[in-house]
Parts: sequence; structure tokens; C-alpha cells
Amino acid sequence: MHLAAVACGERHGEVVNMLKTAVTLSQRALRFHIFAEQQLQTSIKADLDSWPAFIQGKFSYVLHPISFPHEHHEEWSQLFKPCASQRLFLPMILRELDSLLYVDTDVLFLQPVELIWDMLMLFNSTQLIAMAPEHEEPRIAWYSRFSWHPYYGKMGINSGVMLMNLTRMRITQFKNDMTPVGLHWDELLMPLLQKYKLNITWGDQDLINIIFHYNPEMVYTLPCHWNYRPDHCIYGSNCAPAEDEGVFVLHGNRGVFHSDKQPAFRAVYEAFEQYTFGEDLRQSLLSRLEVALNETTHTYCGKASHFFTTGLQKSVRRLQRATPPGD
Repeated sequence: MHLAAVACGERHGEVVNMLKTAVTLSQRALRFHIFAEQQLQTSIKADLDSWPAFIQGKFSYVLHPISFPHEHHEEWSQLFKPCASQRLFLPMILRELDSLLYVDTDVLFLQPVELIWDMLMLFNSTQLIAMAPEHEEPRIAWYSRFSWHPYYGKMGINSGVMLMNLTRMRITQFKNDMTPVGLHWDELLMPLLQKYKLNITWGDQDLINIIFHYNPEMVYTLPCHWNYRPDHCIYGSNCAPAEDEGVFVLHGNRGVFHSDKQPAFRAVYEAFEQYTFGEDLRQSLLSRLEVALNETTHTYCGKASHFFTTGLQKSVRRLQRATPPGD
């Protein structure tokens, strides 16, 4: 299973913690593709190489430099946030890969990666990417209220979790509003930026929304609990799958893992950060997290924080069933 992330600036701790959640809860082999600034690569490598042998046996990794098309390097590198638009170029950079799961660094897996990876098998003949809606509730939806450009569906899609069939993305011709014929992914990006750069707020995510506005049949829609953000609980719960099954992927966008704005999100981040590989998951991770979340019930997301532990409980039970006593 191939998992990619892009780390720039102060994202070293986040990307390592995200990878830690993936390798802790998954049972299949993982290959990490980490795109990072040169000054971050050494510290990321040191952290991953320090993990115990029984964990290192579950994954391999490769560190990539940040890389944009030479003639427009400055424009792409500064779009929205430093390095964020790197993910647009993954189909061209990772040409040897058929499929890839990309996640933002501010993501935590509460379910094993194989559960989302296996959704590739659910794609129909036209689908080539799986993403979750930007919002579930129209009254707080950003795209439908404020956007100055086309967007996918009724409320847009969020690019923080993207499951991609790269082979299809490379060979497909995408309909667009600039040419009468379809353009390949690598032909489409720069003309799209030139046309819409004065109208986009969220950088590359807006470009992705524009592309799939004109190609909606190519999107497999992920349920919101695969990309659960503060907007799903900050004004009251509005992600029904999380209420039924728990949160599967927690996305702490807007820096909530590191601030006091959403203490429930921060509690999950710190629980994984403080967990030591090899310790009992139920006692050292889950029980401590439940205690910490009980201190956040004065907030709307804290009131919904049992959704966070529901998904994690399933993962822990699954791992404990698969691990013989004494191992």
C-alpha cells in the first residue's frame, strides 16, 4: 500500500505522527513516499530509523525532494501554502506507481490503511479518485456560499485525503472549460491556474474542484468519516457515518492539533504522539485517550469525541485478535 505526504516548514512532527498512526493500526505492508524540504529530510529519516525493528518490518520509505515544473516553480511553490500544490504533480512524479493514497500531514488514521486502500476495488470504469465532500451541511458550506469558480457537486470536495488510480489519471483526457477537446492531467494544470488564479482561495484544492466539476463521473465519493474535520462537529454533529461507525480518519486542519481551539482533536494527536510502540494499545493509547477526551466535553467537538474512540476501539480489537498472546 503506497502512502504519500508532503512536509514543509514546521510539519516534521505532524508527518511522523501521521505515519505512526498508519503503521500502528495497519497489518499490511506500507510504502511511504515523503516529499519534504531538504532541511526536514534528515530529521524525518532519523525518526523513522529510530522506530523498533518489529515496526520497521511493517514499512519501507523513500524521501523525495520538493519538485515543481521548472518554468513555473515559484508560482506553484507559493500557491496557498508552501509546497501544498506538490500533490497535484504526484501522477507525473511517481510514474512507476499504479495507485496511491495521499493524505495531508495533519491527518491521523484511526482505522487501518487497508480499509481505505481496498476502496480502489470499488471504483467503476470511469472513477479514478476518491475524496470526501468539503461539507455535509449546506448552511456552513464554503464553496456553495463564497466560491468564485466552479466546484464539484453541491458543496465541493476536500483534498486532504485522496485515493488515486494514478494509471487512469495519467491516461485520461479531462473535459474542461478552456479547450473543445480533453486535456491530460499534466497539460491541464498550468492553463487552469492561469485562468483561475485570481478567483481561487484554497489553492490547489480549488483547482481539483474545478477539474472534477467538469468530470464528476471520475470521482468516488468517500463518506465523511474518512476525512473528519472540525467543521463536522464545531456547530453540532453533521457527519452521520461517524455517528454510526465512528471516525476513521481524523483531519486536524486549521492547526487544531496544536492549538486550544479544538481540545478533542489535540487530545487524539497527543495520545498517538505519546504512545510508545509495543505498549498495550488498549491501556497505553485508548484508555489514556478516553480520559483526555472526558476533559473536552465543554466543547461541541468534545461532546462528539466518542466518535473518535469508536473507530479506534474497532482497530484495537482487530489488532488484538490478530496478535497471539505473548507476541
